Amino acid sequence: MAAAAELQGKYQKLAQEYSKLRAQNQVLKKGVVDEQANSASLKEQLKMKDQSLRKLQQEMDSLTFRNQQLAKRVELLQDELALSEAKGKKNKKSAELSSQLSQEQKSVFNEDLQKKIEENERLHILFFEADEQHKRLEMELRTRLEVLETDAAQHQAVVDSLTRKYTDTIEKLQNDKAKLEIKSQTLEREAKDCRLRTEECQQQLKNLQAALGSRLEESLCIINEKVPFNDTRSSRYNALNVPLHNRRYQLKLRDLAGQALAFVQELVTALLNFHTYTEQKVHIFPIDSATDAISPLNQKFSQYLHENASYVRPLEEGMLHLFESITEDTVTVLETAVKVKAFSEHLASYLRFLRKILPYQLKSLEEECESSLCTAALRARNMELHRDMKRLTAVFEKLHTYVSLLALPSTKPEGLLRTNYNLVFTNISASLHGFHDILKDISKHYSQKATLEQDVPTATQKLITTNDCILSSVVALTNGVGKIASFFSNNLDHFTTSLSYGPKGGTEFISPLSAECMLQYKKKAVAYMKSLKKPCADSVPYEEALANRRVLLSSTESREGLAQQVQQSLEKIAKLEQEKEHWMLEAQLAKIKLEKENQKLKNSLSGHLTETIQERSVLSNVAEQKKETAEKSLREPIKSTSLIGMLTITTDNEKAPDVESREDLIKNHYMARIAELTSHLQLADSKSVHFHAECRALAKRLSLAEKSKESLTEELKLASQNISRLQDELMTTKRSYEDQLSMMSDHLCSMNETLTKQREEIDTLKMTSKGNSKKNKNR
Repeated sequence: MAAAAELQGKYQKLAQEYSKLRAQNQVLKKGVVDEQANSASLKEQLKMKDQSLRKLQQEMDSLTFRNQQLAKRVELLQDELALSEAKGKKNKKSAELSSQLSQEQKSVFNEDLQKKIEENERLHILFFEADEQHKRLEMELRTRLEVLETDAAQHQAVVDSLTRKYTDTIEKLQNDKAKLEIKSQTLEREAKDCRLRTEECQQQLKNLQAALGSRLEESLCIINEKVPFNDTRSSRYNALNVPLHNRRYQLKLRDLAGQALAFVQELVTALLNFHTYTEQKVHIFPIDSATDAISPLNQKFSQYLHENASYVRPLEEGMLHLFESITEDTVTVLETAVKVKAFSEHLASYLRFLRKILPYQLKSLEEECESSLCTAALRARNMELHRDMKRLTAVFEKLHTYVSLLALPSTKPEGLLRTNYNLVFTNISASLHGFHDILKDISKHYSQKATLEQDVPTATQKLITTNDCILSSVVALTNGVGKIASFFSNNLDHFTTSLSYGPKGGTEFISPLSAECMLQYKKKAVAYMKSLKKPCADSVPYEEALANRRVLLSSTESREGLAQQVQQSLEKIAKLEQEKEHWMLEAQLAKIKLEKENQKLKNSLSGHLTETIQERSVLSNVAEQKKETAEKSLREPIKSTSLIGMLTITTDNEKAPDVESREDLIKNHYMARIAELTSHLQLADSKSVHFHAECRALAKRLSLAEKSKESLTEELKLASQNISRLQDELMTTKRSYEDQLSMMSDHLCSMNETLTKQREEIDTLKMTSKGNSKKNKNR
C-alpha cells in the first residue's frame, strides 16, 4: 500500500510537471507561429518592394534612353542650324530681309534651347543623385535584411531546440508514466497474489498444526508405551551422545581471536618500546653515561631491561598459537583449548620479569629523587610513578591469576567449576579496565615529569627525545589496553553465554573424546555433501551483493545525521557524568549532615533525661510536684530536624513514632519518584532525539525542494525574459520596417512626380522642336 501511495504521489507530480510543460509549450508554439507569420508578411512586403524597385529601374532605364535620343536630336538640330547659317551667308544678300525678320525668332529659339539644355543638365544631376541614394538605401536595406534573416534563423534554431527539448521531455514523461502504470499494475497483481498466498499459507499452517498435533500425540503415546529408556532425560547419559557441530560459533570465535591477536601484537610492540626507551633513559638521567659512570643499581636495572624481548615476544607467539588452534574444523571450548595453558605460562614468565625489575625500578626512582637536580615537583611526580609501578605489577598478577584459572579446564577439569566461569570472565574485564586506568595515570604523571625535566638546567636534546619516545610508547600502550578492555567488555556476553556446548538438551560440558567423534562425523558429512553438491554457475556472492545493497541504501545524509546524534549523545553522557558526580558529592554531604543531626538529636535527648534525673534527686521532698513536672517533661514535644524536614516527637514510649523508619519510607518514596521521573526524562529525551533527527531529514528535504523550486523559478523567469525580449525585438524590427517602407513610398512618390514633370517638359520640348522644324521647312 505504501508503494502504491508513493507511486500515486510520483504520478501526480509527473502529471503536474507535464501540464506545466504543456502550457509552456503552447505559449512557445504560439510565439513561434506569430514569428513565422510576421516573417512571412515581411518577406511578402520585401518581394513587393523588390518588384516596385525593378519597375522603377526599368522606367529609369527608359528615361535615360529617351534623354539620350533627345540629346542626339538636339545635336542634329544644332548641325542643321549651322548648315542653315552657312547657306544664309551665301544667300546673304537674298536673305538679309528674311534674316532680319527671323533674327528675333532665332534669338528666342536659342534662349529656349539654352533653358532646355540647362534643365536637362539639372535633371541629369537630380537623376544621378536619386540613383545614388537609391543604391545606398538598397544596400542598407539588404544588410538590414541579412541581419534580420540571421536573427530569425537564430530564433528559429532556439525555438526548434526548445521544441525538441520539450518533445523529448514530454516523451520521457509519457514513457515514465507508462512504466509507472505498468509497475503499479504489476504491484497490484503481486499484492493480490501475496494475499492469496498468505491465505493459502495460513490454511496450510492450520492444517499442518492440526496434523503435527495429532502426530505429536501419537508419538508421545508410542514413546511412553514402547520406549523403555530415554537417555536425554539424564544428563549423565546424555553427555555420552555426540553433539552438533556449531560452525557459526567457531567462525565467530576465530574472528574474535583474530581481533585479540591484533590487539596483543599492538600491546607487545608498545611494551617493547616502553622497556627499551626506559633502558635508554636510565643511561641518560640523572647521570649521563657518556660523561660519567652510572650507579650499580641502574646498571643492573639496565641489564634486566635489556632482556625484555625474551619475555615480551612469547606473549605474541602464545596468542598466535591460540589463534591458529581455532579453526572451522575444530571444537573450541575451555576443555579443548589447550593453547590457553601455553599463553598463561608466557604471561607468568612476563610477570616474573616485572617482579624482578620492580625493586630496581623503584630504587632508581628513589635515587633520582635524591639527586641534586630533582626539584620538589619532580620528586612528587617520581613518587606518583613509584606508586603507579606497584599498581601495574599488581594488576598483571590479577590478570595472570584469572588467565591461569581459564587454563584449568583443559588440564584439570575439576580445578574450576562451571558456575565460576562467568565470574572469571567478569573479573578479567574489570582487571583490564583497571589496567587501562593505571596506564592513563602513568601517562599523565610521566607527561608532567617530562615537562619538568625539560626545565632542568642540564637537560639535553637526547633526554628530551627519549622522554618523548617513552611518552609516545606509554600513550600507545594506553590506547592498546583501552582497545583490549573495550573489546573484552563488548564481547563479554558472547564469552559468558557460549563458554562450551554439548549434546542437545544436555547441561554438561563437551569432553575432548566427544569433540573428536563429532569432528570425524562432520568430516564424513562434508565429504558426503561434496559428493552430492553440483557446481553452480558463477554469480555475485551473497555477502558482496548484500554489502553493495547496503552501500547503495546508505546516504551521506543518514551518516551525517547519525554522526550528529552520536556527538549529541556523547555530550549528553559527559553532562550526565558531571551531574552524577555532583549529585554523588551532594549525597555524601547530605549523609554527613544527617549523621550530625542524628548525633545532635541523641545528645539533646540524653541531656534532657539527665536533667529529669537531677530534678528527681534534688526535689525528693515534693513528690507531687515532682510527678507533675515529670509528666509534663515526658509529654512535652521534642523537635527533630533532618534533611527531609522537622519531626516533632514526645518521650511517651507508647505513642512515639519511629523516626528512622519514617525517614526511610520518605526517602524510598522520593527515590522511587526520582527513578520514575528519570525514566520518563530518558524516554522523552530519546523521543526528542528521534524527532529531531526526523525534523533534520525533513528540513533537508524541504531545503532541497526549495532549491529545486528556486532553480525552476529562475529558469521560468529566464524563459519569460527571453520571450519578452524576442517580442520587443520583433516589435522594433516591425516598426523599423514600417518606417522604412513609408519613407520609401514617400521617396517613390516624389520620384514619380519628378519623372512626370520631366516627361511633360520633354513632351513640350518635342512639340516645340517639331514646330520649329516645320517652320524651318516652310521657310
